[in-house]
Amino acid sequence: MSQSTKPSASRITLGGTLLTLLAYLVAIVMFFPLLWMILTAFKTEQQAMSIVPQFIFTPTWQSFHDAIFQGSAYTHYAWNSLITAVGSTFLGLLLTIPAAYAMAFYPSKRTDFTLVWMVSTKFIPAVGVLIPIFLVFRSSGLLDTRFGLLMLYTSMNMPIMIWMIYSYFKEVPKEIIEAADIDGAGTLQTMLRVILPLALPGLTSTALLVTILAWNESFWSIMITNHNAATLATYIASFRSAEGLYWAKLSAGSVLASAPIIVLGWCAQRQMVRGLTFGAVK
Repeated sequence: MSQSTKPSASRITLGGTLLTLLAYLVAIVMFFPLLWMILTAFKTEQQAMSIVPQFIFTPTWQSFHDAIFQGSAYTHYAWNSLITAVGSTFLGLLLTIPAAYAMAFYPSKRTDFTLVWMVSTKFIPAVGVLIPIFLVFRSSGLLDTRFGLLMLYTSMNMPIMIWMIYSYFKEVPKEIIEAADIDGAGTLQTMLRVILPLALPGLTSTALLVTILAWNESFWSIMITNHNAATLATYIASFRSAEGLYWAKLSAGSVLASAPIIVLGWCAQRQMVRGLTFGAVK
């Protein structure tokens, strides 16, 4: 008995070790581009353009200084990114929570079709609707405006928000709604005082995810903004010139642009995991 169990245990241990090594390998491969970007940000332009990769060098803050103070101010683009990302998330929650609430607790015959239709709009490539949206924005005076970019980000992320919030609401027992109705609570009171507190982890993870998506959006920021409403995506693209790419400044700008959202992800990772697994275990 003992001899037959030892090989099995060793195989399990060996399999677990191999899976652990594979996980570390995948993590290193995925993290290496970020590490190389950070290293390049502390190099000079000559070191960054070197054909032979340089891992040992004297770090310098010159690229960060140039990225922040040379040309357009970094704070201008960062402020636009903050307004559009947080504003579109807040507006999206105001619009999608009532819609998801109605679909989850008062479904109709076309609820499933509506959900599928909304998600199907995400299958359309952005470049396919560029010209119509550009013409609408131009005729409406929304080109290169924060309000226009905020509205675009909101409408772009609403299908994802409705789907996620809908799935969280579906995990809430309907008996709670019935109990609230018996106590005389109206629909608005039930949603605000009963359902939203129960689904708060899911709502938080949805808000964090949508904020990250809006912060990282680059296509529409580059296409429909110039300077006034340009976000950090346009700021990073500004380091491209006729002479080529300034790799050190580009890396420094990328670090400055990605650092806030990386810090936010690290600080809120526990809340995101809790929200994404909300209702998974009953």
